[in-house]
Amino acid sequence: MTTFSDRVESVSISGIREVFEAASEDAINLGLGQPDFPTPEHARQAAVDAIQAGDADGYTSNYGIESLREAIVDKHARDNDLELRSEQVIATAGGSEAVHLALEAHVDAGEEVLVPDPGFVSYDALTRLAGGTPVPLALREDLTLDPATVEAAITENTAAFVVNSPANPTGAVQSAADMREFARIADEHDVLLISDEVYEQIVSQGEHRSPMEFAETDNVVVVNAASKTYSMTGWRLGWVAASERRIERMLRVHQYVQACASAPAQYAAEAALSGPQDRVDEMVAAFENRRNVLLDGLEDMGLDVPTPKGAFYAMPAVPDGWVDAVIDRDVVVVPGDAFGDHGEGYARISYAAVMEEIRTALDAMRAATRAME
Repeated sequence: MTTFSDRVESVSISGIREVFEAASEDAINLGLGQPDFPTPEHARQAAVDAIQAGDADGYTSNYGIESLREAIVDKHARDNDLELRSEQVIATAGGSEAVHLALEAHVDAGEEVLVPDPGFVSYDALTRLAGGTPVPLALREDLTLDPATVEAAITENTAAFVVNSPANPTGAVQSAADMREFARIADEHDVLLISDEVYEQIVSQGEHRSPMEFAETDNVVVVNAASKTYSMTGWRLGWVAASERRIERMLRVHQYVQACASAPAQYAAEAALSGPQDRVDEMVAAFENRRNVLLDGLEDMGLDVPTPKGAFYAMPAVPDGWVDAVIDRDVVVVPGDAFGDHGEGYARISYAAVMEEIRTALDAMRAATRAME
């Protein structure tokens, strides 16, 4: 009798989606994990030009077009002081496929993957779909991941651990010292470190550092994407960077599940990466202004909220029933436990929304908070 695989039965529809479906059509949506800015015009035009020239009609290399991979190499040299070659890059269908490739290529059935909790929902689900066992790791009070927690959780069954900085859902940014320690742990324990750096350019305090800078072995795989930095979530263009031997194994998965990333999106991402970056700076400055207004409002309500230093999320500690009370007032926020058991008692609030909506949403949150007293 035909049934469903244990792997797919072990995952469920994201709790974020459940919140969206519960909200009214007119609600202010502070649950979305995407910038509210347009894709840069020069990136859009590059896709149009490629389509009109017929360059985007067929399959590209499984790796992706050479010029895009060279632009990614240049980006890592410019921003991360990393010396890569185009053979160390695969263009993927967004950052999520890049995480999928890393897990499928490195995790055997029953092996453990250490994931931050609360953390991006895909880490747990994609680990299960790869046949692995996710092991949630609680965060520090400032919502960063402690390298000591990672090291203490490693067993003989550990295949990999995931670091996400700047982080979704917390907005936390790991320090350079933490990243150095994560690289040491990967080297000394011979486990894979999957570094999700999709939000790397959206930093308002501190700085982003990649653990690949500090690694002495090839045990670090970097996941990144055009999605957040260039407001290109719908284009579905990401990449994975690693040693050639690891890329070759990930390519074996990619060629069968995807063949290649969307050709028009590849040309757009190349232009975004290699073109002017002023739109990125403008977007990050706008996010910082919105963050400050949101934090002031939340703190005025008496809510405890660790200061987010990157991405575009705040994650305050909230009383029981607060999320439902806010949603009842037509503002969408996401309960923290949608991102893991340790997220219970928190809410994720995205400030990727115009200032007017944020101020209106704060009024609703104040009313919800008063109603809880």
